[in-house]
Amino acid sequence: MHCQAPIHQALDALDRRLIDSYQRGLPVCTRPFHTVAERLGTSEAEVIERLERLQEMGVLSRVGPVFDHARAGASLLAAVAVPEAERDAFAELINAAPGVNHNYAREHAYNLWFVMTAPDEAELEARLDALEARLGVPILRLPMLEGYHIDLSFPIPWAELERA
Repeated sequence: MHCQAPIHQALDALDRRLIDSYQRGLPVCTRPFHTVAERLGTSEAEVIERLERLQEMGVLSRVGPVFDHARAGASLLAAVAVPEAERDAFAELINAAPGVNHNYAREHAYNLWFVMTAPDEAELEARLDALEARLGVPILRLPMLEGYHIDLSFPIPWAELERA
C-alpha cells in the first residue's frame, strides 16, 4: 500500500515564502509578479509557474485582488435554482457572463450562487437581465445590506506541520 506524503512536504522554501509573503499585499502595478520575483530573488516566470503549480495542487484556490466592490462600482450576490444534473452546464454559462466571480455550488434549492460586478447599478441590472434571459431561470438578487471585511490571510505554521 502506498501512502501519499502530505502536500506541505512538496513545498520548498521559495513556495513557502511566496505563500507567506503574498496572501495580502500583492503589488498593484503593471507587472506584479515581476515585482514579487525581485523581492524573492527569482524570476517572474518562476513566480508565475509556481503559482500555477500551487493552484493545480490545490494549495491555492485563487490568485488575485480582493477589493471593496462598492468603491469600484456595483455588485450583487445572486443565486439560481437549476436541475442538479445540469448544474455544471449552467455554471459555465454563468462564468462566461461579464463581471461574474465567486461562482459556487451550494446544497440548497438555490444551488448555484455567484457575485456579479459592474461599473454602476444600471449596468449591473442590464448584465443580470441578460444572464437571466440566457439561463432561462429566474435569478434571485440579494443586494448587500451591510458589508463585512473578512481577512482570509493567516500565518502558516510550517514547523508544526513538519512535526505532525
